[in-house]
Amino acid sequence: MKKFKVFITRNIPGPAIHLLKKYFTVKLYPKDNIIPRQQLLAGIKWCDALLCLLTDKIDQEAIDINPNLKVISNYAVGYNNIDVAYATKKGIPVCNTPSDIISDAVAEHTFAFIMALAKRLHEDEEYVREHKWKSWAPKLLLGTMVKDKTLGIIGLGRIGAGVVQRAACLGMKVIYYDVHRNKDFEHKFKAQYFPLKSILKTADFVSLHVPLLPSTRHLIGKKELRLMKPTAYLINTSRGRVVDEKALILALQKKWIRGAGLDVYETEPNVNHQLTALHSVVLTPHTASATMEARLQMSKDAGENIVAILKGKKTAKIVNPEIYSK
Repeated sequence: MKKFKVFITRNIPGPAIHLLKKYFTVKLYPKDNIIPRQQLLAGIKWCDALLCLLTDKIDQEAIDINPNLKVISNYAVGYNNIDVAYATKKGIPVCNTPSDIISDAVAEHTFAFIMALAKRLHEDEEYVREHKWKSWAPKLLLGTMVKDKTLGIIGLGRIGAGVVQRAACLGMKVIYYDVHRNKDFEHKFKAQYFPLKSILKTADFVSLHVPLLPSTRHLIGKKELRLMKPTAYLINTSRGRVVDEKALILALQKKWIRGAGLDVYETEPNVNHQLTALHSVVLTPHTASATMEARLQMSKDAGENIVAILKGKKTAKIVNPEIYSK
């Protein structure tokens, strides 16, 4: 019986590699960097199953290079790096790695942004490190309380809901906008449903938790930022292109809003130098889900997706289940 071949585009932590080697022939790109395009294509051409990362572009060219490709398993919750429509046309299952652990990790990171911005922790830390602190002073680096402040959630999925759960513990008021209203959620957390413009006008902290779609690209631009209060903060742990970064930089420079917390960027990993020069922003390198617990679960799921598909079974973590109805 033929032994299936699996290509993994980067050395990832967790059980996936060991699990896949147990059943299949595995080839691993050994370096700890984004795989060069030609080596990516060569690996796809060789394999039956691909375990890839969000940084790997799996487009029509990549899919067409191997007519026998049987599954693409993305080591990520998102899958904007994959041409899912084309994979579906070719009958190839595309899998991802969503889980409650990952949602919790991103929700925690989002709430860390809220606390860091409110308490100005990034500025405090820099002030001490640069030996600027000479004495205690009553007006030194004054922050704000989060208790009784209004948190505006845009996109009430598992991550947005997780942020609200944490905010409720600290006495924040919650308003939210989503394409679907959730009255059970409103009752449980005393949350109020607001139109998007009203969220922007009202909230002290606006947190984005939407997928990147044509309808959400630059969801927050110059017009939306002008609606926000000058004391408000914008937080983005969703996708970089949800925010018009040039408009955000202008808003921060002109003090239309007080600050921002960003884990994702329009042209990452290249971050606009105007953004890094601003002291009103907390910046992290797309690490909102970077906990050992989350990474191990992602690895387990990515590996198990491939095992299931190659053994002729279905997996719940598939983004194009319609292939089964063909």
